[in-house]
Parts: sequence; C-alpha cells; structure tokens
Amino acid sequence: MTNAAALPGQPRGGVIAGPATARARCVLAPNPSAMTLDGTNTWIVAEPDSHLAVVIDPGPLDDGHLRAVIDTVEQAGKRVALTLLTHGHHDHAEGAARFAELTRTHVRALDPALRLGDEGLEAGDVITTGGLEMRVVPTPGHTADSLSFHLPADAAVLTGDTILGRGTTVVAHPDGRLGDYLDSLRRLRSLAVDDGVTTVLPGHGPVLDDAQGAVEFYLAHRANRLAQVETAVESGHRTPAEVVATVYADVDRSLWPAAELSVRAQLDYLGEHGLI
Repeated sequence: MTNAAALPGQPRGGVIAGPATARARCVLAPNPSAMTLDGTNTWIVAEPDSHLAVVIDPGPLDDGHLRAVIDTVEQAGKRVALTLLTHGHHDHAEGAARFAELTRTHVRALDPALRLGDEGLEAGDVITTGGLEMRVVPTPGHTADSLSFHLPADAAVLTGDTILGRGTTVVAHPDGRLGDYLDSLRRLRSLAVDDGVTTVLPGHGPVLDDAQGAVEFYLAHRANRLAQVETAVESGHRTPAEVVATVYADVDRSLWPAAELSVRAQLDYLGEHGLI
C-alpha cells in the first residue's frame, strides 16, 4: 500500500520479469490501483534443486491469480509446500485461505487470526522448507503485524509493504506506529550494512537492487515529512486533515485519505516525544 507517487531521486529497480533472484520469482496480481501500484507481488521462493516451494502473500481473493501462482510453481517442477504472509492487509492476505485450500498447505503469519495450522511466525524463526534458509525479521510500523523475510543465499530481503519498489508506504494508524516503523527501517539498514543484503523484493513495485540506498531514502523521506508536519502544526494547522492539505499539497488528492493515516501516526509520534 503506497501513499505517494514516485518521488525524484528515488532508488528504482527494473521491471519484474522471470526470476528476480536465483530463489525468488514474482507473479503479479491483477489488482493495480493508486494504493497497490502495479498490483500485489506474490513471491514464490524455492531452492533451485528442490521440488518444494514457499509462497509469500497469495494476494487478493482472485481464483485466476491463485491458480496462476500454482501453475508457475508446477511449471518449474515444484509444488507449493507452505504459505506465508508479510501482514494481514487484504491485498496481500485475502486470498490466503482459498490458496491454502487449493494447495493443501498451512498458512503461517504473525497474527494468529490469519494462521491456518498450528504454527505462526515469530522473530528469529527460520523457514527451512525444501532446504531454504529464510529468516523471519520483525518489521512493524506499516502495520503491527508486518514481517520481512531475509534470504541470505540471494543477499535479498522480501519486505512486504515496509519498503516498496516505487513511492512510499503508509504508516497505517492506529495499528501502524511511526516509532516502530523507523526502528524497522533501521533494522533493514543493518541487514544491508552488516549482513550484505543488496536486493529488496517488495510487496508492490519493481525490485530494488540497492537495499541500503532504498532504506536511506525511506529514512530521509520520513525525517523530511516529520519536519514538515511539525512546521505545519507550529503554523496553526491542528487537525490531521489540515496538515495533509498543507504537507501533501503536491500529492494526488485520491491519496489524501491514506496520507492522513500517516499524518495521524506522525502527530502521535511528535506528541509522544514532546515535540508538539
């Protein structure tokens, strides 16, 4: 879910076509919109020599898309063995129960309400299906239940909506919290700096081939927006709607409702830190 069009100077990658890395392939869901960019990226992750695959974020409840994902897995000589969710928003998770029915797999997620089966997902978990090593990284902020998945063998991280391939993401107040989001971005920066992650496989938009640059852009963007919100409040704009009209004046008005969620999160953050 995005709250702005692409901004000047933003890091970008190429169009997703075929395998994005040695272990990850994207099937694009047919749900494009201002909020989902080109659509939801459903990720298929598998060891090259394994017959088992993991699917991350089956996407919307669209049988055509869900069957296209299964067909893509089977055409590679594999079968779906497990379904994972980065978070519970409908454009990522609505089709999960139907996908689990079609593939006879369990669904693992941080939120117990989204799980199908006995196992959830927690920080530090390692997915080993079919010989994979995929580490669960907590990245709350966009939502409270947001997770990312670190794929060390490909120097890649699957970020859901925490980092997008284009534009910036919503801090979905009140479930999403800006302080948590900033901590999550710093955690992803550590993966890039300390663990050698170079590639971002996002929940929407193209692959980014400069993970550290993407995180630095997001941190700088958030700091800039936060300063703009603080200035707007000091200028007498008190309500979230008034702040949006001032700070997001250059953004398409169709995105203002999403922007207001982020503004509410920013106002909470500023209040908690005694800045307004």
